[in-house]
Formats: sequence, structure tokens, C-alpha cells
Amino acid sequence: MTRQERTAWTFAAPVLVAIALVFVLPTLLALGLSVTDYSIYALADWSNLRFVGFGNFTDLLTTPLFWRALRNTALFALLGVPLAIGASLFTALLLNDATVRWKPFWRLALFAPYVTGIVATAVVWRFLLNTRFGLLNRGLAALGIAPVDWLGDPRWSIPAILLFVTWKVFGYNMIVFTAALAAVPQDLMEAARLDGADAWGRFRHVTLPAIGPTLLLAAVLSVAGFLQLFAEPYVMTLGGPSQSTVTVLYFMFDEGFKWWNLGQASAVAFVLLILILAVTWVQARIGRRYEWL
Repeated sequence: MTRQERTAWTFAAPVLVAIALVFVLPTLLALGLSVTDYSIYALADWSNLRFVGFGNFTDLLTTPLFWRALRNTALFALLGVPLAIGASLFTALLLNDATVRWKPFWRLALFAPYVTGIVATAVVWRFLLNTRFGLLNRGLAALGIAPVDWLGDPRWSIPAILLFVTWKVFGYNMIVFTAALAAVPQDLMEAARLDGADAWGRFRHVTLPAIGPTLLLAAVLSVAGFLQLFAEPYVMTLGGPSQSTVTVLYFMFDEGFKWWNLGQASAVAFVLLILILAVTWVQARIGRRYEWL
């Protein structure tokens, strides 16, 4: 090993150790627990611990609530990712306009929700969405529209939480897109304008290819985030109404820390890990296939 290689490994070692401690080791432990019936009884007496193989995984396939949680999680991801990325990109394009004044202020104001405490903001949104005195329903009443039970009606619970999550997270992607837009070659933009390309044509053929890698990164991170929703439905609806907002992570939490079925909860965690890795792999393949992204 050369001196340069030793130096490189020396600098990389702390990061690799951190990854091993916070990712690799917990993943291996979760995989080990997922093939046992580890529960609160095993905590008291290890002799109660039994190896069950893939029993926890087969039990999940026959658990209706798990499939309900999987469906809800898929809905959150399929609806939330385009909404969050679309709002972020649209706002970044607006702030990239040379005619917009006070750009630092608007960027700070729109980024602020991302760094605020999720529990505190979720509680505030519960009041905003309240059926009787919520600000949103008061606005609807002013327009002559009947109040909506945003968090108590299964038809509106997912849209209500999606509205909150989009408001909470879109500021991060907005800052990332703003940085990517600043790197778009202006000579290409000017050439497209001289060739007669309209605003959509310049966006489609100049801006989009230039920010393609950033867009792919934002999509990967957003999908992983929406697949791991937990705090939002936990604080705002407790998984209700009628289990309409129970997510996979919420189901895992209930199994592990409400019913103390830690083996089953570990199986759910491992399934979620495989799901995120599979979706990320598909996104990476799509990104490589369509280089204009």
C-alpha cells in the first residue's frame, strides 16, 4: 500500500466506522431479530427466545394491517413525491428570475419550515386543519364551502398530511434546485432564445438536461423520505381515522413498542429496507436510461 493510499484510508476510516456502527451493525442485528420470536417475554427470560426462520415474514403476508400500511405508504410516495418536487422546482424557477427582489429573504422564509421541529409544526397544523375553528376551514366558510373534517375523514386524511409534509420538506429541494439552476450555462440559454425557443422550450431542452442529476438525486431522497413517514401521521392522526394513515414505519413502531413483538417489527424494518433499495435501484436505472433527466 502506497503512502497516498494509507492517507486516503486514514481520512476515510472515521466515516467508514460511523457507517458500520449506525447502518451496517443495526441492519445485521435487525436481520437477526427478524428470524426469531423476540418479544417482551424474551427480555425477561432469554430461554423464551426461539428461532422461527421466515415465520415473521410469512405472518406479515397474512396480516391485513400490514397490507393496508403498505398501500398507504405507496399512496404517500406516489402522490407526495411529484407534489414536493414540483413545488420545489417551481419555486426555485420563480426565485431564479432576475426580476424577483429580496431573494435571500424569500429563500430563508421558504427554507425555514424544513429546519423547524416536526412535532411542534405538526401540532400547529392540527389546529390549522381543525374542523370547527381551523384557519383553513374558516377560509372555506368565507367562500361558502362547508367545513371539511381534514383529519377525521378517511377521504381527506392522506391529502391533509401530504399538504403538511410538502410544506415541511419542499424548502430543502428548493435550495438544491436553486444552486443547480445557477449553474445552467447562460450561453446555451441565450442561444436557445435567439433560435426562437419559448420559455417551455428553453426549460425542456436547456434547463432540464442541465439539472437532470440534481433532479434524480432529489427524487431518490424524496422517495426514501416518503416511504419512511412516521412522525407526521403519529402526531396528527395516530394512524387514523379507520387506519387510513397507518404507514409501514408506523406499523413497525406499533409492533415493536406497543405490542413488543420485536421480531415481527424487525421483519417489517427489513422489508422496508429492501423496498427502499429496490425503488432506488429502479430510479437509478431510469436516470441512466434517460440521460436528459
